Amino acid sequence: MKMEYITLNNGLKIPQIGLGMWDTYDEEAAQAVSTALKLGYRHIDTAMFYKNEAAVGEGIRRSGVPREEITVVTKIWYTDMVQGKVRETFEQSLANLGLDDVDMYLLHWPLNDVAGSWKVLEGLYEEGRVKAIGVCNFQKHHMETLLETAKIKPMVNQIESHPLFTQDELVRYCQEQGITVEVWGPLGQGNDLTNETIINLAEKYGKTPAQIILRWHMQRGVIAIPKSVKEHRMVENASVFDFVLSEEDMAAIYAQNTGITKRGYQPGYEW
Repeated sequence: MKMEYITLNNGLKIPQIGLGMWDTYDEEAAQAVSTALKLGYRHIDTAMFYKNEAAVGEGIRRSGVPREEITVVTKIWYTDMVQGKVRETFEQSLANLGLDDVDMYLLHWPLNDVAGSWKVLEGLYEEGRVKAIGVCNFQKHHMETLLETAKIKPMVNQIESHPLFTQDELVRYCQEQGITVEVWGPLGQGNDLTNETIINLAEKYGKTPAQIILRWHMQRGVIAIPKSVKEHRMVENASVFDFVLSEEDMAAIYAQNTGITKRGYQPGYEW
């Protein structure tokens, strides 16, 4: 399986397509991870909140793929982002996964003690416990506030983004800051696959709607982590490096933006 990589601001190379593990549990989760790794995936994204870290760890071991070849990402939930609990939660994630370290550790939401939690992540990074640290769901004002006190700039901001909700301004801001954008829900949880423009482009390029959308993400210079537990979908989602969308067609996809999230509201994130 061909795979391309993005280099973070600290020099770490991350596969541009990963496997998202939201809402997948137990044996199904373990099997999905094992299957993906055997197919050639090398980037697995989970979180404490997903309640499947143990299954992800089992899938990694079951795959037989050497640990050093795999980028493992997990996150700390906002209720654990309080004084004295961040490092404890990190250690619990390692225990759940059955790993000695993770490659990237992220703050899941810009809530509670963001500045204090970030200091702990900086310590974990400086100690070599993680290879990269970052945040999730940060809007521009959250990032600006964090950067006022951070010693180490986040390497990644993981956000919702897809053709019907592009978050162009936020993506550009992060990229200008040297912060790599990673997108969750890159297919709009399937909603974007029925968009007429996407369907027409799929016919034009002889690809599936999912491949058109994921190729659009690749050309935007972001990392995408589509979720799937089906082998043929995993193969489909990673088969996006053998064609290029024209600038005109990229623009046509951008034009589908509604500014509305998959949950049906305009994000304020003022908290």
